[in-house]
Amino acid sequence: MQHGQFVTFEGIDGSGKSTQARFAAEFAARTLGENRVLWTREPGDWKGGKHIRELLLHGDLLHCHAELYLFLADRCEHVRQVIEPALDRGCLVLCERYCDSTLAYQSWGRNISRTWIESLFSASGFPNPNLTLWIDVPVEKAWERLIARGSADRIESEALTFLHSVREGYAALSKEYPQRVVRIDGTRTPHLVFTDVCALLKKNLGESFGISL
Repeated sequence: MQHGQFVTFEGIDGSGKSTQARFAAEFAARTLGENRVLWTREPGDWKGGKHIRELLLHGDLLHCHAELYLFLADRCEHVRQVIEPALDRGCLVLCERYCDSTLAYQSWGRNISRTWIESLFSASGFPNPNLTLWIDVPVEKAWERLIARGSADRIESEALTFLHSVREGYAALSKEYPQRVVRIDGTRTPHLVFTDVCALLKKNLGESFGISL
């Protein structure tokens, strides 16, 4: 049984989701205590996961399903080894990327059947997030940030049309699940963006943890 709270951070590459997840983890740790907060990410944030992460970000993958299967294998172990134990301990789990990323990138981006992907999610028993924060920025703005970083990986190097499709996927998911997937304007400064993130965490999770976040 899931006792903790599960929050995911989503967005196209260059949206700033990692920065917001870090701010949220620091804020929650100060409020709840470090032992009640887990900040993690996909892919690869579990024992042995670095090998799959390396393949996904830098491997020369040719089959269109190879990427999907690697993401799912990574998530199976990440959930079993990291996420579920933390939720069972009553922790607040903050995760960068999760199932919505797979749908946005693999279904909208790669045109793989959404129904089939979601059937794999169901068969794998992945827990559902309580809240998903979609940090949204225009593709051109995200691309500028990626270029400025100077470290584009294999997925980030895709054509702009691909990222436009991925962003459309996130937009569709936010409309389909408005109570869970909340859009946040990521074009502002990181600290202004976090004002919205912080307000949503307080609104959605404060009562669950029995304190005012």
